[in-house]
Formats: sequence, C-alpha cells, structure tokens
Amino acid sequence: MSRMARSCMQSLLKVVNSAIGMIGIAMILYALWMFRVWHKQMGPSPPPFFGPDNPAPWFIYTTLGLGITLCVVTCSGHIAAETANCCCLYIYMVFVFLLLMIEAAVTVDVFLNRNWEEDFPEDTTGNFHELKHFVKENFDICKWIGLSVVTVQGLTILLAMILKALGPHQERYYCESDDEYVPDRVPLLNNYVPSSSYVVGDPMYGPKNDAWNIRINSKASR
Repeated sequence: MSRMARSCMQSLLKVVNSAIGMIGIAMILYALWMFRVWHKQMGPSPPPFFGPDNPAPWFIYTTLGLGITLCVVTCSGHIAAETANCCCLYIYMVFVFLLLMIEAAVTVDVFLNRNWEEDFPEDTTGNFHELKHFVKENFDICKWIGLSVVTVQGLTILLAMILKALGPHQERYYCESDDEYVPDRVPLLNNYVPSSSYVVGDPMYGPKNDAWNIRINSKASR
C-alpha cells in the first residue's frame, strides 16, 4: 500500500512540476522574442558591448534568467520525484521556497510602494512599460495567472513533503537474503538439480586382494 501511495505522489509531483517547467520555457521564448525585437531596433550593427550610452536591456536578461532558473528547478524536481531521495527533496523545496519569497517581495513592493517603479533601473527597450500597461489593462486575468502560479508552487512543496514523509524505496537501499534473490539473478538455474555428493577416501582393495590370494594358494596346493 505504501509503495502504491509513493508511486502516486511521485507521478503527481512530476505532473505539477511540469507546469513550472512550461512557465520557464514560455519565459525563455518571450525573452528571445524581446531580444530579437531589440536587436532590430539597434540597427544592422549593434555595439558588441554595453556602455553608458547603450545600457544593457536588464528586463530581457532578467526574464531569460528567470526562465532558465525555472527550468533548472523543474529538472531538480523531476530528479527528486524519481529518486524520492530526502536530500534531493530538501534542495527542491528550498529552491521553490526561495522563488516564492522573491515573488512575495516583488508583489508587496508593487502594492505597498507607490513609487515602486523607481526601484527598478530604466529599461531602454520599452518592454517593461509595455508589460506594465498590459497588466493594468488585463489585471483580472493576470491576477488569476499569478495566483495559479503561486498555487502550483505551493502544491509542489506540499507533494514533496508528503513524498519525503513516505520515504524512498526500501529495495533500493536494503538487500534481502541471497536465497531469495537466487531465482531472479540466475533464471537459467531454476530447474537446476544439485548433483549427488561424493566422499573421497581410501580405495577399498582389501577384500579383492584376499580373494585373489586364496585362489592362488588353492591352485598351488593342488
């Protein structure tokens, strides 16, 4: 029963964790699209390095970094779900918890600080302002999307805690007796019949030699 429950928790954690990976892939694709648009705006020969006159597009790089981070967290979550190892589950829960703390800090700063835009550097690409305008126009949809992301992340932590409580597969760490594993390890010897034992000792030549001497003596007396 515990093995079935563990398998169900592993499957659920993989499915829910895949949602985080899909969000990360979407952010990477969005960042690449923004980078392509910014590259066209810079002209046919953009400068190889960024300077005071051409600041780096921090919003694009931040989005790309967050997407890569979510993909790495997803990979660690799949490894933790597959192995059900306590150390891997701890690392995965710490990663997801840190993401939740960062999201909570940004959300609190935006809602409680009226001048929250001053906390971020100036975005020369204009993508940050476009995203802000899109969120304001579609606040209800973005609110539900944000709540869904937070719910998925919280659910992954809950499933990881349940899987950690169930523990790893016992057969991966403990071995039973050799007699129980002989049929699995040596399937060709299932019908093996042990040969009869032999006792090595001195040859029994005494009675044969005595009978031979008696015959010779009887012939000699005749």
